[in-house]
Amino acid sequence: MKIYVNDSIQILKKTSFRRFGNALKVYGSYYQSKWSGTPSQRGLPMAIAIEPTTACNLGCPECPSGLKQFTRPTGNLKEAFYKKVIDQVWRETFYLTFYFQGEPYINPQFLDMVKYASDRKMYTATSTNAHFLTPENAEKTVNSGLSRLIISVDGTTQETYENYRIGGTLSKVLEGTKNIIAAKKRLKSKTPHVIFQFLVVKPNEHQIDEVHELAKEYGVDEVKLKTAQVYDYENGNDLIPETDKYSRYKKLSNGKYQIKNSLENNCWKLWHSCVITWDGKVIPCCFDKDATHRLGELASDDFKKIWFSERYNGFRKQLFKGRENIDICKNCSEGTKVWA
Repeated sequence: MKIYVNDSIQILKKTSFRRFGNALKVYGSYYQSKWSGTPSQRGLPMAIAIEPTTACNLGCPECPSGLKQFTRPTGNLKEAFYKKVIDQVWRETFYLTFYFQGEPYINPQFLDMVKYASDRKMYTATSTNAHFLTPENAEKTVNSGLSRLIISVDGTTQETYENYRIGGTLSKVLEGTKNIIAAKKRLKSKTPHVIFQFLVVKPNEHQIDEVHELAKEYGVDEVKLKTAQVYDYENGNDLIPETDKYSRYKKLSNGKYQIKNSLENNCWKLWHSCVITWDGKVIPCCFDKDATHRLGELASDDFKKIWFSERYNGFRKQLFKGRENIDICKNCSEGTKVWA
């Protein structure tokens, strides 16, 4: 496994005694709960994902935002509300992801919100389709203090790229990449750590070597290969890769498909992280795309009250009884992994 020294240093810089102590509480609570079968929580989340917007300029086929298929309200995160949330958690929480659904750069206040968290020494990350990374936005991104920038590059030719990123233009993605790398150099900044994320699907799996070469050509720091979540997979799907190691699903002898991951009856995510929608709903994780499992409303309650509530612990308890009975867990590929 490659170790990216500068990125690791940036993460370590965000550690304080208070955050470290909180992390120990989270780890301790998780393992105690796992071994005893009774959920308890003593620490605040180490990581939070917050949704800048539900809007997106693309129409990706497995994305509720791209398909405009939400049943929940849609809109943009408001800066005043966001600051109120961050003020409640920043002393303990060190990792903030500005992404759930939608394209973050569509929210006009997005980079101001990044800076607010960066100024509180939080590690900040986002994921973008890079269509809005103009020279001006690239410079604002660097000046915001953003720690990590994930750029979705799901093909090395326009034909392959647009097969999944419907409505997207690969040349815009690459131009945006040039802009952010140039801004980093011009401003003599080590951040953000720039990642090309390649969502491996059947139409693009033959281009994996090429995306590594493309990253090297453009001066990108890292390439991440991501397996694709497919909603309708049981009878096969044109997006499921033929190369087994890049697929979340395995083909059975009867021709049906099932997810590879074993659904152990526990979930690390429910102890160390959560997701907050643009309008303040607290939900368990990023697999709850439509926010059907609402564990609290930040419009009416503060974060700590929700995080330590009987309702939240009740959801954690459901995991021990059987994750296969929770709809959002059935297509999960990572829930039981613990950060090393």
